[in-house]
Amino acid sequence: MCVGSRTVRHGAGTDADGSRGNRTVGVEVLHYPEDSRPAWLVHPVLALGNFDGLHRGHLKIVERVRRGAAEHGGTPMAMTFDPHPSRVVRPDKAPPLLMTKQQRLDALARAGIAAVAVVRFTPELSRWDPETFVRTVLVDWLRVSEVWVGANFLFGHDRSGNFSTLRTLGQRYGFRADKIDPVRYKEFVVSSTRVRRLIAEGRMDEAGALLGHQFSIDGLVVEGQRRGRELGFPTANLQTENELLPPHGVYATTFTIDGIVHASITNVGIRPTFGDTMKTMVETYVLGFGGDLYGRQVRLGFVQRLRDERRFDDIDALRAQIEADRRRAERLFAQLSV
Repeated sequence: MCVGSRTVRHGAGTDADGSRGNRTVGVEVLHYPEDSRPAWLVHPVLALGNFDGLHRGHLKIVERVRRGAAEHGGTPMAMTFDPHPSRVVRPDKAPPLLMTKQQRLDALARAGIAAVAVVRFTPELSRWDPETFVRTVLVDWLRVSEVWVGANFLFGHDRSGNFSTLRTLGQRYGFRADKIDPVRYKEFVVSSTRVRRLIAEGRMDEAGALLGHQFSIDGLVVEGQRRGRELGFPTANLQTENELLPPHGVYATTFTIDGIVHASITNVGIRPTFGDTMKTMVETYVLGFGGDLYGRQVRLGFVQRLRDERRFDDIDALRAQIEADRRRAERLFAQLSV
């Protein structure tokens, strides 16, 4: 894809590889049970949870962890699980994740976490009672000094442990355990479940408000059928490993490459006017950008839904609608200073 260039603001870049041994900028990554405790880890102050989406509630926990670490000369740290516990315990009811593993690591790094412990969640670990988990992972492996969780935190076999359990075990094993009360945004209690529901309904601006940032997907720009170029709106076709996509439709989006954010318009759907695919595709027209994007890793942030995807009678009608979408998106980005 080659188009003309207009940079709108700077933002964070991304890596696509979530495998062990990745080089996440700004954060050390430890894996349990593979890695031993590193010598540099001093008085870990730990945020414990899944942190899918890293929403406003998660960020409040991270803020408190950073403050506690600064007060006591410790290491601000987070612990998360891979795969998500629901994939092991209740795979038939496991929700699509808001983030890939690498996105979660990147987001924790940007939030000021110095180290992330990724616990490999297995059927065996799922059968551990709360005390076995605390003693084995938090105490014997990490030797935590403080642990912070959300108010509704549950852990251990059959989710039998709660915050009171954690606090009691902390007193027994010599670490402080504390919690953050639920965070509300307007009338909503902020949660990953609520954010998923908003995204499933295409309410991207509301989802972003609860997250505290845009819902984003990462991916590789791949060759397409050049339909957009034929219409005068060349598009980047994104191949993504993100599990969750918004419903079919046209969206105002941001397009981040090499740490630079560009205004864009994205169609999520099956291109019904052409009728040449039943596979959901993600195609982005980057406003006023120029450069060859094939084979590049990019991040796509969803700002607002513009309209439903629909079939047009002919190419001219589709072209006119895309132009109207472009004008509407530019007005929106002007209001948002993007």
